[in-house]
Amino acid sequence: MPVDIGERLRNLPGGSAVALKLDPREYADHYFAVLNATLRDVGSETGAHTIYVTVTNPAAFVWSLAQALDVPADRISFVDAISHIMMNYANPLANATYIDSPRALEEIMLRVEYLIKKFPHPREIVVIDSVNSLVIHNPPDLLSEFFHILLNSLKSRQVVTLVLETNDPETSHVEQMLNLLVDETIDVAGGGL
Repeated sequence: MPVDIGERLRNLPGGSAVALKLDPREYADHYFAVLNATLRDVGSETGAHTIYVTVTNPAAFVWSLAQALDVPADRISFVDAISHIMMNYANPLANATYIDSPRALEEIMLRVEYLIKKFPHPREIVVIDSVNSLVIHNPPDLLSEFFHILLNSLKSRQVVTLVLETNDPETSHVEQMLNLLVDETIDVAGGGL
């Protein structure tokens, strides 16, 4: 029987970086399982705060799922890089900061850093959703540099970083790059590597 994803994530030491691999054929189920593990199980730990970087789904959508999981608003902040280009910006969230485009990689890094400083907690968690969406909007060499700088910076600050990715042959070059930076990859379908 596979190990519970929430259990594995709760046991991560500070400074860990983990790729969470979702199967595109079961994306909705896997995505909800990952939100359950990251936002409810890990994010609700004493002293925890989650910064959720949205590149695939707008912050309002993720927040509605987080509310269904009983995640308190003071436990989560969003860096939303997709709402503007999806024209889904009518009702901005109080706990979100908005960026014009997923191409603004430096802006994403600066906003994450700002939120870490603004809401210091003993257990900081950053969720990046997702690598595949970033690949659509950015050239591979720039994206590789972004992940290298961001993940190493977060590791040095003892922040737990969770990067969502979907199995996709067209993004295998990014997956190879990411494998060099993360400490482990968890296959959500199997609960393990």
